[in-house]
Amino acid sequence: MRKITTHLWFDKEAREAAEFYVSLFKDSKLGSAAKLHETPSGTVDLATIELRGRGFTLLSAGPLSKFTPSVSFLVACKTKKEVDALWQELLKGGLALMDLGKYPFSERYGWVQDRYGLSWQLMFAGDREIKQKITPTPIFVDKQCGNAEEAINAYVSVFQNAKVGDILRYGKGEEPDEEGTVS
Repeated sequence: MRKITTHLWFDKEAREAAEFYVSLFKDSKLGSAAKLHETPSGTVDLATIELRGRGFTLLSAGPLSKFTPSVSFLVACKTKKEVDALWQELLKGGLALMDLGKYPFSERYGWVQDRYGLSWQLMFAGDREIKQKITPTPIFVDKQCGNAEEAINAYVSVFQNAKVGDILRYGKGEEPDEEGTVS
């Protein structure tokens, strides 16, 4: 089965970030490391890692690209203690985007931008089955607000054997998004 591998563009910290992320998640490992020469960005350091079964490629390719919170990684946790432990590590040198606390959708949730600028949403799953530990989470805000469902359907149409999984919709009173739109 073919899988999509997430590529993360760092300025100079790809190898350091790779080691840090692998240290956070059990059943994770470092893969390969290499240098690519004569790219449009010059010499690029490349590292591959696997975090709980999800492949990532990390590149140190210069300051041309920066992470934004519009793409983050949702980490489904079995316990509140696991949420708290990940929060403590990711917050070191980072920034809380949504304070760790209780929200209508989870008894324990926090959104943090780590020291490298990458954002993570940590959520206690409660009784919900965890089908995937780490899920890339694009966020549709501002001019793109309300377009998530259209994007989901477009992505599913492009990839063979793809299907729509769980969809969470905003409820009444969950402004700024309209009731019924996809979160």
